[in-house]
Amino acid sequence: MKKTALLILVIFLLLTGCATTKVTRVDSNKQTDLSGYWNDKDVRIVCESLINDCLSSPRVNQAIRAMGGKTPTVIVGNFRNESSEHIDTAIITSIMETTIFNTGKMDFVAGGAAREALRAERQDQQGNASEETAAALAKETGANFMLLGTVRTIVDRLDNKSVRTYFVSAELTSIETNQRIWMGQNTEIKKEITRPKNKL
Repeated sequence: MKKTALLILVIFLLLTGCATTKVTRVDSNKQTDLSGYWNDKDVRIVCESLINDCLSSPRVNQAIRAMGGKTPTVIVGNFRNESSEHIDTAIITSIMETTIFNTGKMDFVAGGAAREALRAERQDQQGNASEETAAALAKETGANFMLLGTVRTIVDRLDNKSVRTYFVSAELTSIETNQRIWMGQNTEIKKEITRPKNKL
């Protein structure tokens, strides 16, 4: 009995040990929907739409002109995931921030954890770096606007079919006045998913 169990264990280990992982590289522009959930193609569609909407907004251009030639400074605030699935909203904000910054229309300042790390380093330099090289305190550039946003989903389900619709919104708000300079929303991502029966 013990020999049979041992033999079965050895065969099982040999069979599983022979299994290999297959990796196939795909074009980064190719649409791949495996699970029906949020993916890289969705991020590209949403970001492209929101960025174009923001940069072509008459209100944004009016706010920029009102600054008398000075490039407005933006800080990225909280971009919340209020959907029913895990979505890394940091990817959305990073793409938006980089693309808008590279147009030269707006500058961005560090926020969140990056800002806290910079402040800690600046404070550390006060006691550990030479006076000539230590970064001065209270020299941060104040932001004019804050970029905020949310991701939400609506899921409609019947039997083994479901439809997932994503609502991604973003807004640019004046920090001084709380006036919203721009509001944009993307609702292009809608997926119909059919799963095997009893596997919802």
